[in-house]
Amino acid sequence: MKIHLRVASLCLFAAVASSAFGADQVFVTNEGSADISVIDAKTQVVSQTIVTGGKPRGLALCKNDVHLYVSNQKDAQLQAIHTRSGNIAKTLTLGDSPEAVYCSPDGAWLAIANEGSNSVSFVSVAEWKLMFDIVVSGKNPEHAVFSPDGQRMLVSAEEADQVDVLDLKTRKQIASIRVGNRPRGIAFSPDGNMAYVAVENDSLLAAIDMQKLTVKSTLAVGARTNGLAMHPNGKWLFASNGGDANVAVIDTQSFTVHTKVPVGLRPWNMAITPDGSKLYVAAGRSHAVTVVDAHTFTPISTVPVGKLPWGAAAN
Repeated sequence: MKIHLRVASLCLFAAVASSAFGADQVFVTNEGSADISVIDAKTQVVSQTIVTGGKPRGLALCKNDVHLYVSNQKDAQLQAIHTRSGNIAKTLTLGDSPEAVYCSPDGAWLAIANEGSNSVSFVSVAEWKLMFDIVVSGKNPEHAVFSPDGQRMLVSAEEADQVDVLDLKTRKQIASIRVGNRPRGIAFSPDGNMAYVAVENDSLLAAIDMQKLTVKSTLAVGARTNGLAMHPNGKWLFASNGGDANVAVIDTQSFTVHTKVPVGLRPWNMAITPDGSKLYVAAGRSHAVTVVDAHTFTPISTVPVGKLPWGAAAN
């Protein structure tokens, strides 16, 4: 059932308020069908489909916040979807072609990578205002990820061979770290001492020492490595391999591949539940999400969603 945001029925309001956007929900942006699938994480079925229009890509759920934040790449917008009504509560104009969206650790800021304008936009959640932009060196930035302490940020760009390092106190780029061709997903260790970057064209994973701002080591984990998700315990790192239709499970202590999990075609970005029990993998060419048991590293189910799922967020 498709739900148009501008016209919400009383029945929909009741369903959303009571369960659809509560805990144990996973949100998936479908860029090909211009909507968001809401998966019930208990039953692994789509409970709602929200029509957003445009081209939804990045999405984020922030700490102690009632909104789901979604980038609309086509219209250069950030949309705040109220999780009680299911409506687009407010929008902001961003830079050209916004992609991934991330929340700061304290929930006060949103960072959005703008592919077309080579910048990262920083939005104050409380004021709902675009406060500043930081231009980066890498061309076509896709991911802009806060460090766990919120002091720094790593930015990956599709047409680059480095990730750019931003100091969020001075609001300036302070370094670039060469990792390989076409860096994509980024994940930090829980303590912030290490960061990991998926390097798609070179089919590898780069481990960065965040104290030295240098690459400590690299690891081949599969073909066209793309998305990354860190387990809350910090021991396991999940890396999607778009060319292999699998997710590599990396032991971060030994920096070796522990196993690989088969998923749908062209796996892209992923989300792990806060309790670390399940991993949700957006499989673009399968128009589905593969649900993986994050303890046993086995597929649980395949959930059909919209067309060309891009990313996921879990609460």
